[in-house]
Amino acid sequence: MTVSVAHGTVRLPALSAPTAAQAYERARAALAAAGLSEQDVVQVVEYVTPHAITPEAVAPDAVAPDAVAPDAVTPDVAAPDAVAPDVGGAGDGRADLGKPGGAGWEVAGFDGVTVSRVPVERLVEPGHRVAVEVTAYPGGGERIVTPHGVVTVAGEIVYLPGILPADLTAGFREQYRSCLEVAGDLLKAAGTDLDALVRTTDYTATATRAEYPRCGRPRRELLGGAGGVYPGAAGILVDHPVAGGAMVWLDAVASRRPLRPVNPGWERYDTLTYRPGVAAGDTLFMSGFGALDPVTQRAVFDGDLIAQAEFTYASIAAVLREAGLAGDAVVRLVEYLTPPAIPKYHEISDLRDRCFPGGYVLTSVVCSALLRPEFLIEVVPTAVFP
Repeated sequence: MTVSVAHGTVRLPALSAPTAAQAYERARAALAAAGLSEQDVVQVVEYVTPHAITPEAVAPDAVAPDAVAPDAVTPDVAAPDAVAPDVGGAGDGRADLGKPGGAGWEVAGFDGVTVSRVPVERLVEPGHRVAVEVTAYPGGGERIVTPHGVVTVAGEIVYLPGILPADLTAGFREQYRSCLEVAGDLLKAAGTDLDALVRTTDYTATATRAEYPRCGRPRRELLGGAGGVYPGAAGILVDHPVAGGAMVWLDAVASRRPLRPVNPGWERYDTLTYRPGVAAGDTLFMSGFGALDPVTQRAVFDGDLIAQAEFTYASIAAVLREAGLAGDAVVRLVEYLTPPAIPKYHEISDLRDRCFPGGYVLTSVVCSALLRPEFLIEVVPTAVFP
């Protein structure tokens, strides 16, 4: 198993298992092998399938939020490294995933850490229902307890808990705005504000794909600040909301270092509320990328996973070059696959290793769909400067 260590931050790939307890046991063992413990954990991302908590769980008629799409056609949305709030049963047949610490997680999880629970369609490994991705920093950084979850600051990176809108009965745009406002409250507790965001990832439902661009207004009004540095962004479609009524679920990460936008000259970003990449301190946070031509803004290589992956990795390489980096600077990749991509997914392994030869950690999960129906894969990379 590859472990990435850069500037003190230790990143593990998502470790999956049939149960949460088994997934967390794998994470504990990996931490121990790296000479670390739970006390050093700064963020946990749980990727949870519909059946992970309730075996009979069914996909709800969830409505996704209004958002805007990034490079890969990912929306203008925020998705932090977060903790899902306490959500009781919806009473409507939906499979509420609840918050870390809920049924089945009380014994399995880590106490008092920043956690984000992300619903996924399935995991790549057959029979596995939960995957746990851990980021650590010697000493565990500074943990700040808030009404919305634990915020952790380590190496000047601000890890936020997962964010739900305050009012689950509101419309899409209002829910999206609410998520950003909650993110602002969390960042205030860490001594900063929304201008410090470096990447957001939002999770919405396929049924709301047409509404997604509506999230652009709240992003434009609340993000970017006086310096005009919008964060990177990714938008993922998942038809299993973390709570009944939730149209959007947001993950976000920020930095207390000065921000610098990174754009290879793609003019499409001049009118968007996210950037291809944001450099902050020793880290380059990038948006989600898919097989989207940045000039024509058309999806390419429809139905061809290998060609889409090659195009996507080349787009990532262009952003790296603009930042003065190469493929070996990539330390983390999160790859979101659509169900049709699964049969050939193993075939892109060698291509990925050639493009990013520096020892990255890889997390691969299956979503319901992506913002562009033609997309089979969307990749969210993180790189570091020497």
